[in-house]
Amino acid sequence: MSTDWSDSIVIADLADEPSLSEELSSIADRLGTKSNPVPSVVLNFANVTYVNSSNLASLLKIRKLLVENKRGLRLCSLSDDVQSVMAVTGLDKIFRFAPDPMTALASLQLEDSK
Repeated sequence: MSTDWSDSIVIADLADEPSLSEELSSIADRLGTKSNPVPSVVLNFANVTYVNSSNLASLLKIRKLLVENKRGLRLCSLSDDVQSVMAVTGLDKIFRFAPDPMTALASLQLEDSK
């Protein structure tokens, strides 16, 4: 479920399928709407035990939308299994990670202040 943490940052607490696909799609739809200011996003994977190729595609779409709008993205609290998928696919070189939501929020706020 997505929560507006501030005017400029959204936190999404993700869960396993089918909720994961729905939430990632919802976030991508929100970011694709040009009527709102686009927020930075923290994706909390604490309750996610696996990701599939469709989830990875959605993550890349979200990243693309955020990069286009000069906004930040942090993935946090990844399980060892999810972190392994990121490493095997090379996505660990593309995404930025944080150990927990508070660290992710702090890094986005520091990035925004520059």
